[in-house]
Amino acid sequence: QVQLVESGGGLVQPGGSLRLSCAASGTIFSFNTMGWYRQAPGKQRELVAEITSDLRTNYADSVKGRFTISRMYGKTVYVQMNSLKPEDTAVYYCYADQFGRNYWGQGTQVTVSS
Repeated sequence: QVQLVESGGGLVQPGGSLRLSCAASGTIFSFNTMGWYRQAPGKQRELVAEITSDLRTNYADSVKGRFTISRMYGKTVYVQMNSLKPEDTAVYYCYADQFGRNYWGQGTQVTVSS
């Protein structure tokens, strides 16, 4: 079994920054893609950013140029979020793909408000 634990969420003013972290533990062989989704109240969960094992990245258009995803040692993934906007407010979920199975974290709240 694989467990993912997110950290780094919180309340930040518009224009501010946050860095989310996600650490994986358990039975880990090799993660293909790791990434972040988010879900705002009343909206569907949407992809924020993802990164493959060979460090190719993909971003939602709404966060390009503001968010940067990275990973370390194959089992920790980060997202640096700059120039945050109120519309970035959501619960952010980390995920990891191992042998075609997706594992999810419990989510961390990000609130952007003055």
